[in-house]
Amino acid sequence: MDQPYRLIALDVDGTLLNDEHQLTEGTKEAVRLAHEAGATIVLCTGRGPSNSFYLMEELGFQGVLIAHNGAATVMSEDKRLIHSFAYHMHDLAGLVAYCRETGIHYDANTAFDMYIDRITPREQDMYVKYGIRPIRVEDVVMLQEPVQKFTMFGTMERMDQLEAEWPQIGCEMSPIRSGDFFVDVMHPEATKGNALKKLAESLAVPREQVLAVGNYYNDIAMLEFAGLGVAVANSPDKVKEAADLVTVSNNEEAVRGILEQYVLGSR
Repeated sequence: MDQPYRLIALDVDGTLLNDEHQLTEGTKEAVRLAHEAGATIVLCTGRGPSNSFYLMEELGFQGVLIAHNGAATVMSEDKRLIHSFAYHMHDLAGLVAYCRETGIHYDANTAFDMYIDRITPREQDMYVKYGIRPIRVEDVVMLQEPVQKFTMFGTMERMDQLEAEWPQIGCEMSPIRSGDFFVDVMHPEATKGNALKKLAESLAVPREQVLAVGNYYNDIAMLEFAGLGVAVANSPDKVKEAADLVTVSNNEEAVRGILEQYVLGSR
């Protein structure tokens, strides 16, 4: 029997990984079997490549990675940038000034590197948790290289306030909530859905044969694009509403269950 889902897009944090940021053995095995069965597995994450490639190695394969919420599509074998939605930091000078005035931590991300110009022990702990080594510069606004993502980090309440105050900040680009404690600023066309669509077209895979699993607002576009969009149980209601199906939580091996039911069961 032909495999109905040839392209499988998996969000990482809150979906593929459990709340301890662990990849369980059962999930690893299911992903490996799906890969061996001929499916193209692509991690679709808000993370950058540097702290995502190790997961692909753990899963036992190399290939395409959709990083920075769809702003950068890269090849893991040779660290090659396949496609990018980027902008320049001078476009965010007003937003950076706002962050400095209000004490919000931020980082600027190019395709493969992260830059900061200030840090406290709290943010340092966060970077260690996610396996990130940011590069310290004097002023991120002065970066010459195009950036794919600008991320702000704080308490859930502070990020809620940031979103509420956005119209007064004067930033022409829109924010996207990528986690309870994170707000990202992306190129207007940079979404996981757009990146997944471009990848599917390049592989000649119709959207009906695309399966996507996610858990947060930055996953909505890819869940809506996929032939089967699956939200895990720990997703906010808006994400569940955008999905075709709601499954168990990330702490219950949601990805494993979906792959066993919709991919491996069809072999």
